[in-house]
Amino acid sequence: MFKADQPRGRGASEMKEISAGGVVYRRVDGRIEIQLIRDRFGRMTLPKGKMEPGETTWQTALREIEEETGIRGRIAAPIDRVTYTYTGRDNETVEKEVHYYLVEAVGGALRAQEEEIGGVGWHSPGEAWRLQRAEGYDNNDRVLAGAFRLLGIGVDGLD
Repeated sequence: MFKADQPRGRGASEMKEISAGGVVYRRVDGRIEIQLIRDRFGRMTLPKGKMEPGETTWQTALREIEEETGIRGRIAAPIDRVTYTYTGRDNETVEKEVHYYLVEAVGGALRAQEEEIGGVGWHSPGEAWRLQRAEGYDNNDRVLAGAFRLLGIGVDGLD
């Protein structure tokens, strides 16, 4: 886990954590499919993980996607950066920054990293949006919507 060496803002009990991930897509018979994962809490989400020392955010995104889902990808475009805070295991405040990319699947075999996630699958854009809205984290709405805009996808109920 990458955490900043210097506390920011509120004192020694605050840390910064940088992660990266992506919206992975593929084309099958002229149709676009979107990859979603089910996390260990049972929620639908996007593959992402913590930056390791010496990595760029796009390297982290590609590594985490392959580790969690078995899919190798290439960065197509940046989508968004999401920030939020949470309370860590040692009761410290963690300022989290997640960089999301649009990632085209280029190889590998779909498989869930069992120790990290509950499942992974490909979905039509409409189904991916429905699952995100019904079972996903609110802060991923704008990430998935941004990916759809980059891909030129229109979905009912998308802002």
